[in-house]
Amino acid sequence: MRRRSFLKKIPAVLGSSFALNNIPMRVMAEESHFLRLAEQSDNDRVLIILQLHGGNDGINMVIPSGNYDEYYFRRPNIAIPKLNSSRKLIDLDSTMPSVDQVGLHPDMIGAKDLYDRGRMAIVQGVSYPNNNGSHFRGRDIWHMGGGFDDYYSSGWVGRYLQSTYSDLGTYPDDFPNAEMPDPLAIEMGSDVSLVFHQEGNIPTSISLPGSPEGLANLVDSLEGFEDQLIDPRGNPPASLDNSPYSEELKWILSLEDKTEDYAQRLLEIFQAASETQATYPETYPFAAPRGLIRNPLSGQLQIVAKLLDGGGAGQGVKTKVFLLRMGGFDTHADQVESYDPTLGAHAAKMYHISSAMQAFQNDLKERGLEDRVMTITTSEFGRRIFSNGSFGTDHGTGAPMMIFGRGVRPGVYGTNPDLSQNNVAMQFDYRQVYANILKDWFQVEESVITDDILFGNFIDGTGENGEVYEPIPLAKDQITSTEGFFKDRFSLNDAYPNPAENHTVFSFYMNTENHVKLGIYDQKGRLVKEVLNEQRSLGEYQVKVDLSNIKAGLYIYKIEAGLLNESKKLIIRD
Repeated sequence: MRRRSFLKKIPAVLGSSFALNNIPMRVMAEESHFLRLAEQSDNDRVLIILQLHGGNDGINMVIPSGNYDEYYFRRPNIAIPKLNSSRKLIDLDSTMPSVDQVGLHPDMIGAKDLYDRGRMAIVQGVSYPNNNGSHFRGRDIWHMGGGFDDYYSSGWVGRYLQSTYSDLGTYPDDFPNAEMPDPLAIEMGSDVSLVFHQEGNIPTSISLPGSPEGLANLVDSLEGFEDQLIDPRGNPPASLDNSPYSEELKWILSLEDKTEDYAQRLLEIFQAASETQATYPETYPFAAPRGLIRNPLSGQLQIVAKLLDGGGAGQGVKTKVFLLRMGGFDTHADQVESYDPTLGAHAAKMYHISSAMQAFQNDLKERGLEDRVMTITTSEFGRRIFSNGSFGTDHGTGAPMMIFGRGVRPGVYGTNPDLSQNNVAMQFDYRQVYANILKDWFQVEESVITDDILFGNFIDGTGENGEVYEPIPLAKDQITSTEGFFKDRFSLNDAYPNPAENHTVFSFYMNTENHVKLGIYDQKGRLVKEVLNEQRSLGEYQVKVDLSNIKAGLYIYKIEAGLLNESKKLIIRD
């Protein structure tokens, strides 16, 4: 943890009448959260927020297969098949209790791969108390980090960034600077979201319309960046110097200059970055409604990867938070095709998210950035448990969140929803998720997070309606191997007996359906006996093997089944 430099000067002035921004230092000392805010960590970790506009249907994304009959009963016209279909749900994790078994939409193969490799977590039933299913109000609540009856003028990320960089000055007046030459936050598109607003100040983000080239071209086209005899920016006459009007206008014009600086720097970093070696998906490979064929995330994610890279060796941007957007999740009608519930608008979006995130993680790995970046999905609410007569779903409450990255603690948090209800009940308050990511990923002190400047008591305290919220280990404070997670789900066990004579038994476990090749090889790598060469579903298998026709000696038995690729020794005796 880095102790901010101005802390060293506080004791010398506590007894004086010295004030900072009209707040007496004695008051700041008494309000200890000011000190705690100044002690937050200074790491190079990055958070990407992927906002799914419209209210994503989490039940057809993370399908409650542990109670499939009830799921099908409640959604007969849009239910994803479980069996006897070429496009059936993808069983996610057979190590989970049977009642909590879930499946992914059949177009989320990329997400399944990320989960198996320990790069993905799912948090079930995320919402907030008294969720009323309103698009605009719900979006504001998730952005501001408040409750249903709060009306903050700032967002949770804006408050976090405002406090984290407070020792470098006031944003935007003292930025960019040598220690932080980049935007504190970047959001794709032309909007500026509440999530980045500061207390009593402008947002901490800049909008990136299209690409850094697009931003640079836009800035260059603005009047006022080429001074002329009569400044087209509208500088006031000299007689108004030092007037309130003059000072405000100068401040506005300074923002234009800062925007030009940021635009030029982003362009230089983007152009210096190497081209991606990962293959990003461009289109949805199956039938989809007009306007949903092209992947809207691939371009956004490629820009983020190149900005973070910037030519390697720490030359990328130091920006802490990115916001990406994907719309069209308000699926009251035609969520699926009437002739096939696995196709349609929602299916295309599931593919776009899953495949683009898989490519993005591969891209980060190639660039050596995988340890630095975490991505979370948000949506203002989920959909109702039952479908409607228009092959769609209506506004609901709770829904799952997905978290991606090498720094995630993989797994499924929470249980399947009670499908006898109309809505998905809240298991986790969304602020609980945010707070735990701040704590474990950005390494912010709990005392800072639980202060009402950020989230109130959402680490280990009591919620606004008396609920007790326990910590969720969603992110790693130290990046460690996911070998344990993988070994629990993919393993080739020791043969028994070994040493063996006439026979032995090979056993293995795999967490995804795959083509399995299992064979015995001599010490020169030549195949001696093929044991399996066929498709197998996920699960545990035991195969008895006749060894009577193989002479005594030392051999290798090897399995190849997707992510499971392992070899072990086998001794055969006379």
